[in-house]
Amino acid sequence: MTKKEEEVLRGDKDLERERQADDPMIPNGEVNPINTDYQVGQDNVVMKIGPFGLDFHNRVFAISGLAIVAFVFITLAFQNQAGPIFTNTKDWLTANLDWFFISAANIFVILCLVLVVSPLGKVRIGGTEAKPDFSYLGWFSMLFAAGMGIGLMFYGVSEPITHFSTALGGTETGSDGLRTDWAPLGGAEGDEAKAVALGMAATIFHWALHPWAIYAVLALGLAIFSFNKGLPLTIRSIFYPILGERVWGWPGHIIDIVAILATLFGLATSLGLGASQAASGFNFLFGWDEGNTTQVLLVIGITAVALVSVLAGLESGVQRLSQINMTLAALLMLFVIIVGPTVAILTGFVDNLYNYIVNLPALSNPVGREDLNYSQGWTSFYWAWWIAWSPFVGMFIARVSRGRTVREFLVSVLLIPSLACVFWMSVFGTAAIEQFLAGAEEVANVDLSLQLFVMLEGLPWTGITSFIGIILVMVFFITSSDSGSLVIDTISAGGKVEAPVPQRVFWCTFEGLVAIALILGGGLVALQAMAVSAGLPFTIVLLAASVALVQGLRSEPRVGKTTK
Repeated sequence: MTKKEEEVLRGDKDLERERQADDPMIPNGEVNPINTDYQVGQDNVVMKIGPFGLDFHNRVFAISGLAIVAFVFITLAFQNQAGPIFTNTKDWLTANLDWFFISAANIFVILCLVLVVSPLGKVRIGGTEAKPDFSYLGWFSMLFAAGMGIGLMFYGVSEPITHFSTALGGTETGSDGLRTDWAPLGGAEGDEAKAVALGMAATIFHWALHPWAIYAVLALGLAIFSFNKGLPLTIRSIFYPILGERVWGWPGHIIDIVAILATLFGLATSLGLGASQAASGFNFLFGWDEGNTTQVLLVIGITAVALVSVLAGLESGVQRLSQINMTLAALLMLFVIIVGPTVAILTGFVDNLYNYIVNLPALSNPVGREDLNYSQGWTSFYWAWWIAWSPFVGMFIARVSRGRTVREFLVSVLLIPSLACVFWMSVFGTAAIEQFLAGAEEVANVDLSLQLFVMLEGLPWTGITSFIGIILVMVFFITSSDSGSLVIDTISAGGKVEAPVPQRVFWCTFEGLVAIALILGGGLVALQAMAVSAGLPFTIVLLAASVALVQGLRSEPRVGKTTK
């Protein structure tokens, strides 16, 4: 007899409630579970090699792992040939499928808004009587920390100043750092105030509602189908309303494999950006060479630290590093506010929000665009990158959001991190733009990876703040690698939350190796090419998951409404 059966026979409600509180996969209150004979780990290979234990899904782990190994080997073996292939791939995808990425992101935003105002917003994650595992403050902090990371450091200065200078009449720089003589955001030539409005609106568009809607859709699907429906915490579970029991066969295997590849290449893109910016920072401070050798050494060193964090465990590793990172980021931002253009930053935050809302329809238009370098060179890349990241961020958000209603979940996931990102961009972007207007035009003319440090050079204590910036980039690198390897390992283990540590070591190592392969095979363009390539198939997966999510929510009991 199982422990649960003994509790029920004894009628020990206290023990039952205690057991439910300890196991987040057990719902509290009314739910509409899916009855299936599938057991988590039933298709897994369990073995022991010396002191190391393994427990992985036989097909998902094998195919995705071999694909990653083959990619690293081929890219490193044919570096000269890889560069042009990556460049052509990125250019073709962003030029021909920009409408698809933009349309998909719009659909995710609309879906979230519809769910917020619909009766389905009363469904509670984990059951009608489930209680939140974290306070609002702790939950909001984790929501923000999960989603952006290195991107905020890399693009916090470079994107606002790029779009501003373009709108003012300069040349446009793409997200890959390549310049063109065509200035699609031009239209404010000679009008500094209008250029600021356009530049900040164009920046905020990439960091506010749309990316968080992407994360929210997948996170909500994972949460509902795991905590309410009783299915494994893996991407395939969301598709049960569409595929039925076939979700445990090859259709489900393919979904999880695509999720793993998308997540790993999305993480590798972030790690490559971090290595590039850290190398630029060391060159700025100490004159170190910022070429591929330095970037590769940085990836190796930081991946090694990430491995130590993996071995230390989630509580001792990721949690402590995340707390350090958030503290350092808040201090750096506060420093820029105090010693920088304080009034312009604080008043600009409200203005930037207004300009974002006013320009949102034009920025999210998927067809008939004239600003192709922006819609293709920036927006297409961003949406593909966020979508590739969504399994990683979505699973994290799902795991910390039990007990929230769908309405509470969506409002919080969309608004709180969006406002935090808008404030971050307003602080660093406004500081850079004010320096540009004061005559320090070099902040807009150096490489993207160097613009943060050039902006900090215009403020006091340059050496200290620039070094803190480098540390932030590297710690974001470590936490992303550690957390990402946990998510990938959960998917490749068939939904097992506590898979053996050696498997996480494998994924953490290969995240670093993929980043190295992409750096050597084409640099930033190669990193972006793989993010877009991985994001494309997962966009299709996520669109189908949206349909399944609505079907799953419709069958769930709602708070305040009893079922008979």
